[in-house]
Amino acid sequence: MQRSHIVRPAAMFWGLVVFMPVGVTYLSAILLLLAMLVAGGYAERFARLRANPLWWPVVAYLAWTLLVLAFGPHYPETGSNLFHGVRIGLTILMAMALTREEAIWALRGFLLIAALNILLIVLHYAIGFPVWSPLRGVVMEVGNKSISNALLFSVVAATAAVWGIAQIAGHKPLRAIPAFLLMLGLGFVVALPLTSRTSVLALLLVVPVVCIHQWRSHLKMLVSALVLGTVVLGAGLYQLPQLQQKVETGVQEIEDAQTGAVFHGSWIIRYYMYRDTGRMIADRPLTGWGIGGWTSQWHKRGPALFADSNMPHNDFLWVGAQGGLPALLSLLVIMLAAVWQAWKRPDIAGRYALAATLIALIASSVNSAMRDAQIGLALLWIAMVYLRLAQEKNDPAPWRDLWPWRRPDLNTNPTA
Repeated sequence: MQRSHIVRPAAMFWGLVVFMPVGVTYLSAILLLLAMLVAGGYAERFARLRANPLWWPVVAYLAWTLLVLAFGPHYPETGSNLFHGVRIGLTILMAMALTREEAIWALRGFLLIAALNILLIVLHYAIGFPVWSPLRGVVMEVGNKSISNALLFSVVAATAAVWGIAQIAGHKPLRAIPAFLLMLGLGFVVALPLTSRTSVLALLLVVPVVCIHQWRSHLKMLVSALVLGTVVLGAGLYQLPQLQQKVETGVQEIEDAQTGAVFHGSWIIRYYMYRDTGRMIADRPLTGWGIGGWTSQWHKRGPALFADSNMPHNDFLWVGAQGGLPALLSLLVIMLAAVWQAWKRPDIAGRYALAATLIALIASSVNSAMRDAQIGLALLWIAMVYLRLAQEKNDPAPWRDLWPWRRPDLNTNPTA
């Protein structure tokens, strides 16, 4: 085997283990980095990175992080926060450095393991059997790993929706039915056994956006698609009593927080975190409080009941509190540029990437989807792999040969 070929299975391995515990995902990231170092071809990869629109935003983000580290105060949490901050940039750069073939291998791993996990969920709830401990986060709520898996399922559901929409645009509506059933089924999974409001919110927002992308030049079709999508997703998902109860509980928590109440709750802690982190940024808008400074400031400002928290459930506020507005804006520009790059591509490859990057942006805005490695080592990696394929400007079908034994319909290229 040529040395350059070892990157492909390493990239596929990372895709295969995104649903596994975070230690396995770290191992896959390290193996891919080592494979890239051993494989050589540094000049080609660096040229690819330099030509990528995300290069300078990522460089600015990392450079400012290091400047704040060098000249700002240090804390007990500085080391871990620096590691996670650098890991975010490195994950993006590793995905952007992939060749098209290597990105395809990563995508194969992700979609293959997603399909197997969907089968696992069906069998678990149909016939019932003990689930291997590392996979419990796939079938039930077990903390942040189940949130990560729910977001990954949202990416798969959005991918199915994009493919189904393409079939409708290609006048093959019957072929779209399995895709929409898969989308709705995964919507139930993230809303019920995984109980992730973030994933449901992302799916509800992303599907209309990809409809707009598909039919932005055809107003009648766009309106029809949006109405149908609202009925299917709204009536099918939001009418679930469990989801309604969680949303109503969250709204009540915010109302209680505004009166000064403090108790354990998902939305009430976000209320205090966003309020107090915003005040941290306002107090030091240029340099922030230093890498690792959020936790120290939170202990001084936040309610004592939530003192054990180590991140504000919003990646942009997190970096803003520690590195000021330059850090916040640089990270925000990275994610917005990723979404914009996907939006600019008018075909189905652009819509796949648009769905994945938008889900990552939403999750980073209401959760620690990049700072928390349990989520960020999986969701950010997959979203950037989708984007990497969409950046193949001279390739009309970058998803071709996804499965080596056939040429999939996923490469259809409707722009209408």
